[in-house]
Amino acid sequence: MEKYMLMEELGDGTCGSVYKALNLHTNEIVAIKKMKRKFYLWEECMNLREVKCLRKLNHPNIIKLKEIVRENHELFFIFEYMEYNLYQVIRDRQQPFSEAEIRGYLSQVLQGLGYMHKNGYFHRDLKPENLLVTNEVVKIADFGLAREITSRPPYTEYVSTRWYRAPEVLLQFSSYSPAIDLWAVGAILAELFTLSPLFPGESETDQIHKICYILGSPDFSTWPEGIRLSQAINFKFIQTRPINLFDVIPNASSVAIDLIMKLCSWDPQRRPTAEEALQHPFFHVGTWIPYPVRDTPFMPNQTDNEGPKLELNLWDFGAQKDDCFLGLTLGLKPSVSRLDASHQASQRGKEEMLFCSGVQDHPAQSVFWPLLSSDYQTDESTARAPLPAPYVLNSPTAFIAGRQTGRLSGHGFGTMMKVSSPMQQCTYFE
Repeated sequence: MEKYMLMEELGDGTCGSVYKALNLHTNEIVAIKKMKRKFYLWEECMNLREVKCLRKLNHPNIIKLKEIVRENHELFFIFEYMEYNLYQVIRDRQQPFSEAEIRGYLSQVLQGLGYMHKNGYFHRDLKPENLLVTNEVVKIADFGLAREITSRPPYTEYVSTRWYRAPEVLLQFSSYSPAIDLWAVGAILAELFTLSPLFPGESETDQIHKICYILGSPDFSTWPEGIRLSQAINFKFIQTRPINLFDVIPNASSVAIDLIMKLCSWDPQRRPTAEEALQHPFFHVGTWIPYPVRDTPFMPNQTDNEGPKLELNLWDFGAQKDDCFLGLTLGLKPSVSRLDASHQASQRGKEEMLFCSGVQDHPAQSVFWPLLSSDYQTDESTARAPLPAPYVLNSPTAFIAGRQTGRLSGHGFGTMMKVSSPMQQCTYFE
């Protein structure tokens, strides 16, 4: 340890103390965790869960263990240095975070958590103090209570700080899953909006009551296993109805409220995994739909007596065998001298998109067609570079047709007549 110079104490916990230190050989600032108990054998050190976990995990959103030193029966962990923890960031905040900032923090936590779960560990002690922050980068730290997902119950009764403890842990169920980490993420998400804990219980029983006041009392429809196990230990939930979470978190959007409710579900089996949570609409708000590629200007024919042309396009979305469907579009191209609809679109000076949803058995899949006149002009200073069409968005069957694939006889879309089965509804938006 001669090459490290201790600079200041950063924190003191049950298992050890953390110091800011300088590596005299490299001039690198590091964090050193000094364990309080003595270690007389090297094998004891290597068998610590924190050591085994951190040696296996390597992810940009998980704290990096750089070195392990045992000296005079004392054990030191050398970590990369992070300036703050999320608790300090929340405490020192003078005004609420923007939803974009919250998305940035939470997406990093979920990415690190998803990697951890995928590699066979769950944290069991997620809280703002254990989420370290430097320059908007978040890293999960303190793996002292981490366990292998494959380990057999019963597990330790004490898991995590009470305010972020899942109800199955509060009720001392001997068996639980990585879903307890997702409950903690939901509580942290709410706290990022309000700058105060969502469930600030003063005891285990009071913590359960605080949860009931927000979510309403569980029953057989919301948590059947929990009701059976609580009856087995003679625990009775207070009877109360859920409140409107908008009243508690008025600055949160509807998609943020929905994600909090899903993460903080009574039933752990109904909570999304970290990877599923990252697919929630909360993380895809304001998804940009690019401007379609514009055709070369259309030069109309000189003949005015040409009759209307009818063209039928079948769009194959390449779905799987069991859920294959076709979008059927019937386009009617008027005579070249009667491009009224195209001129109207051009006069609006905006891009219009036709959004088709409600596909039978495929409610989450959407199809977009751009509706532009061939002489459509945009302000080049604000137009963004287009992406190639077709552009796949979040789903193998979600499809955006650029104008190059959506032409009718070399012309831009004008008025659209859509005959679509199984498509059920259409909405125009600007």
